[in-house]
Amino acid sequence: MKVLTVNLGKATPSEHTAAEGGTGIDKRPVTGPVAVAAPGPEGVGGSGLAGDTVADLRHHGGDDQAVYAYAREDLDDWEQALGRTLPNGCFGENLTTSGVDITTARIGDRWRVGPRLLLEVSCPRIPCRTFQGWLGEHGWVRRFTEAGVPGAYLRVIEPGEIRGGDTVERVYRPDHEVTVGLMFQALTTRRELLPRLLEAGEALAGAGRRAALKYLEKNAG
Repeated sequence: MKVLTVNLGKATPSEHTAAEGGTGIDKRPVTGPVAVAAPGPEGVGGSGLAGDTVADLRHHGGDDQAVYAYAREDLDDWEQALGRTLPNGCFGENLTTSGVDITTARIGDRWRVGPRLLLEVSCPRIPCRTFQGWLGEHGWVRRFTEAGVPGAYLRVIEPGEIRGGDTVERVYRPDHEVTVGLMFQALTTRRELLPRLLEAGEALAGAGRRAALKYLEKNAG
């Protein structure tokens, strides 16, 4: 398992987002090491990667969304489905990986990337209109949701540097069955799964915890 490329983005204007700074979804592979550290709490912190822009802090960035990873294998499947070339970074991912089954990763899985960096799987990516507008695919939010291969956001447990070619080693796997794929379904198409998210314990990202507790409160009795 390894990182194929590390991808960074600069803010660019977009008609598909209300954020004043535009969007940082246009990410391109870079060479050389990139420093990675926890960016700060939701609504305040941006990206965990130095030089990467998160323009809309209301919905993106912060410690639970410090790094976004997407598998090259899943991009290859989308290339065939869409009939177009999808270069690394085109889904707005910071890390394009190889040999990592991200959808079946468990919330709380920990990955050692390179010699020092330690990342923890926190939550899936939920598609938005900016993503759809960037790709220019009609009905993209619905199609991406139905496919159920969202990629994963990661939080930074131990800071370090990262570069293309770094190995990815899973060094911890929690004792529950809450995967990225299950959490994505719970937050999108199968709300009845929301209570199961609480099985992930302290590793469950704040938004997922709030959604699960709200569902339980609404359906109590």
